[in-house]
Amino acid sequence: MKAWAVANQKGGVGKTTTAITLAGLLTGRGQRVLLVDLDPHGSLTAYFRFDPESIEPGVYQLFQTSPEQLPELLDRAIRPTSVDGLYVLPASTAMATLDRQLGARAGMGRILAQALATLGSRFDGILIDCPPTLGVLMVNALGACDQLIIPVQTEFLAIKGLERMLRTLDMIARARKEPLPYLVVPTLFDARTHAAREALEQLRSQYAAHLWSGVIPVDTQLREASRKGLPLPMLTRSARSVVAYASLLDCLLGEAPAAVPAVQSA
Repeated sequence: MKAWAVANQKGGVGKTTTAITLAGLLTGRGQRVLLVDLDPHGSLTAYFRFDPESIEPGVYQLFQTSPEQLPELLDRAIRPTSVDGLYVLPASTAMATLDRQLGARAGMGRILAQALATLGSRFDGILIDCPPTLGVLMVNALGACDQLIIPVQTEFLAIKGLERMLRTLDMIARARKEPLPYLVVPTLFDARTHAAREALEQLRSQYAAHLWSGVIPVDTQLREASRKGLPLPMLTRSARSVVAYASLLDCLLGEAPAAVPAVQSA
């Protein structure tokens, strides 16, 4: 079982879309996949037609439960979706209170890792959708994953969010006593705009060692998939974003060359 966290300390860069699309591709390859929604806004939860205002149990209850009760809680909290093999551990808006509730209480950064460890071989892959702010939820995601995916919209402010994310990653690496592997993924790329091409060149010049060699293009078909509550790969495999995400998944699974791009004009 491999776990990926999808995070960036800026909203609107394609985190939820990335998690859902990769999950859809994995299930299309016959794998059982768990999506974990750690964002109190609950966008991923709502995508699959669960209500983050009222749903329970879910992620919030993990932080109110003793370790020995985690397996039973997860049995109730994990919901199947309409996609065969795809499951959701939902978010609730109450998660926004966790930082205030938990304060500096020791051991709160490993709750999710402890919970996922009880799942054994029930899932082949886990994708964790993170909030855009540093707090107990993001710390839990980074402590529970094997690799971090950092979607970065190809525009100036999103690159600033990447800089904050990498500072957080350094802090987590010191706590883990080992570096956490990560891959920077350019998203929402529109080759027609100078700003997008310039941002991509900046990513290639500054972050080449950890930058995926492809890009995720702007794709209006993702909105239609959201309207239907399905990952886009369940509707079409030919959409340009799906083709790009499939290439990204090959890279994440080690089925494609290492993500070291050539520095060249976009």
